[in-house]
Amino acid sequence: MNVSPPQLRTVNVTRYVTPLREGGSLPAIAEADDGFLYVIKFRGAGQGVKALIAELIGGEIARKIGFKIPEIVFANLDTAFGRTEPDEEIQDLLKASVGLNLALHYLSGAITFDRSVTVVEPMLASKIVWMDCLLTNVDRTPRNTNMLTWHRELWLIDHGAALYFHHSWYNWEEQAKRPFVQVKDHVLLPYATELEAVDPELKAIITPEVIRGIVGLIPDEWIATEWQETPDEVRDIYARFLETRIASSHIFLNEAQHARAALI
Repeated sequence: MNVSPPQLRTVNVTRYVTPLREGGSLPAIAEADDGFLYVIKFRGAGQGVKALIAELIGGEIARKIGFKIPEIVFANLDTAFGRTEPDEEIQDLLKASVGLNLALHYLSGAITFDRSVTVVEPMLASKIVWMDCLLTNVDRTPRNTNMLTWHRELWLIDHGAALYFHHSWYNWEEQAKRPFVQVKDHVLLPYATELEAVDPELKAIITPEVIRGIVGLIPDEWIATEWQETPDEVRDIYARFLETRIASSHIFLNEAQHARAALI
């Protein structure tokens, strides 16, 4: 079966609206030349392009599974942009982010997910936990759920802390087969009663062809700032990491099951 690779639009940032002072990355709400507002993740922020790559891969894998994800676009920042910004810290960030950045469509009026208010059924909770174990996403905890409720539906956001293997790049094979011990802090783990049932279903969706299509979106210019390998070599390592992790899913599933049992 042929799988069409995902396509991302590219927009040009026209107006910086307001910073979102969350953590050290300083994302911002900005307007683009298509007239829409976006949450922009800047390549010049603390974690650099690796956070953007994690956001891109994590978000598009989540979309492929069927979760609701704001549209992800490449956001081009011109050299002239931000020269009139009075905040020196923000101006420095914008200068360091000239070129392609990543942005998510801004969900105006969305509210932060609250598990005491919104009930997540077990199958959905299990799929989200499974995906976050695959991606080694440490950032979906009760303190910071990175989920929103918008128009009475659950939306997933902010996968920039996933794939942390790329911060110690050269032992990726070993890391691909490690259990995800941080799953014990996952906000949806108590409701993830169907992990064994969703495993074959999601493995059938996230095929090597799907993975290769998603990692193929990583721009050459991002790779050139961080790695000595060629862009194709870097994209191949990301793909092989995810393929190995899926093939070894029993490892992270066992860890999740044990962590869930400890909660009961």
